[in-house]
Formats: sequence, C-alpha cells, structure tokens
Amino acid sequence: MIFWLASYPKSGNTWLRAFVASLLYGSNNKEALENIKNIRSYPLTSNFENLVTDFKDFKIISENWINSQRVINLNKKIKFFKTHHILCKINQSSFTNYESSIGVINIVRDPRNVITSVKHHYSCKNYDEAFEFICNEKKFLGKFDSKNNYERETQFPTLISSWNNHYNTWKNFKRNRLLIKYENLIDNPEKTFGTITKFLCKLLNLKINKHRINEAIKYSSFDKLKEDEKKNGFVEAPVDHKTKNKKQFFYLGPKNNWKELLPNEIKQKIEKRFEKEMRELGYLN
Repeated sequence: MIFWLASYPKSGNTWLRAFVASLLYGSNNKEALENIKNIRSYPLTSNFENLVTDFKDFKIISENWINSQRVINLNKKIKFFKTHHILCKINQSSFTNYESSIGVINIVRDPRNVITSVKHHYSCKNYDEAFEFICNEKKFLGKFDSKNNYERETQFPTLISSWNNHYNTWKNFKRNRLLIKYENLIDNPEKTFGTITKFLCKLLNLKINKHRINEAIKYSSFDKLKEDEKKNGFVEAPVDHKTKNKKQFFYLGPKNNWKELLPNEIKQKIEKRFEKEMRELGYLN
C-alpha cells in the first residue's frame, strides 16, 4: 500500500520526507540526504515502464496511474512516496484510490511564503510571474516528451494546478489524512513531528521511542539538510535557466518571511485570490 507525502511545491515536503526517512529508515552514520533516497517521488518514468510509450499524451498517462500503483503494490508492503500531484480525476481515471493508498500526510504552507520559494526555485523573473505560477489551475511541472529522454526522472509530467486547488483536492482524501502546516514545523517542531510520529505508529502498528524521534528531528533539520547539500550536493536541486548551473535547493527555509520579503502589492493579490483557503487554514484572521 502507498503512503503519500503530498504538498504543493515549496511547502516543506522535502523536510517532511527527510524526517520520515530518518525516522523509519535512517541510521546515524548516514547523511540526511542519503536517508531521503528511501522515499522516492511519484510519478516517475520508471513507474510507467511497460505501461506507457507516448509520454506526450497526458490522457494515456492518467489512464495508467492506478495500473502503475497496482504494480508498486504487488509485494504488499507499505511504501512512502512524495508527490506534488493534485488529487484529481481525468475523465474516469483517478490519480489514486483507497485500494492503492493507505493514507496521506498533507503539508501546506502560507502562499505568501510559498511564492518567494517558487520564484527562486523555478527561476521566475519577478513576483508577478511567480504569482501567475501559483494561480495557474492548469500548471504542470516536468515536460511531455514522446522520446522519454529526461535529464532527471523528476521531470515527469506532474499536474500541480494552483496553490488553493492543490489544497482543496487533497481534502477529498478521506481515509487516514493528516494535515500539517509548515509553520508548525518551525514554531513547535517537537510537538508537530511528535504528532506525525503518532499518526504513523497508529496507522502502521509501529513503536518508536522518544530518542529516535529526537534523532530524526536533529538529522532532518533545515540547517542539517542545507549543510549536507553544501557538502555533497542534492540531485533534486533546481537548475538556473540562464546559467544552467545548479542552485540551492535548501534556500531560505525558516528565514523566508513574507512580512520582510514580499512586496505589498503581491501580498494583497495573494490574500484576495486565496482568501477562502487562507482563512480556513488560519493564515488570515
């Protein structure tokens, strides 16, 4: 069965992934970014081997979401996957179902902070372009390529939609869903990571002691991840569109404060565009 770690891009999914990987698979002699390899992304090209030949056709890809997940689940083991995909249905094809999935940890982040990370990570030329990015309900990551020649597997076509649509679609996952706010990971990591651990233990029938939780928090901290990236690099780091050089993946993290960084005009546009969801999440009073 698949256990999803789902989020809109630049919302803390890699941090969450690092914690879960360190908690369940980690050892103290491994760097945090080495442990993270135990939790891969979905969808990837390898997930659709022998199922899809034309990667230009999103309809055919969507028709094989469930087929690819059946293959993943053949050995009947619990597997964790990170995804930025929305929880959607294309014609009659669902992104996932309860036969394939046991649960989800859905992490969300204030869009006023998401936008600065999006601007850096995806090389947007300004905040206006980044705003269009997070508002685009037809937004894809990756690219469609009939030859299937990807520089990295993470370039597989992934429908992320808009920030609010992503949040709203994953609300429809009614089976074993835990909502986590990125801000709570920063403000109260011990309590929030403790909540995540309890959720995993109950669902997967595990017993994890306090020491292991604290070690996982330490080895997956933003500063530790940033240090590991500087030392060893990170395969998922973005490439600058102009220079073709890799940029930092772990960029600002907790230092990304919209109150200090975001132009007032963009702030107002975000609050107007996403008012309903931001109020629901407590980002607006």
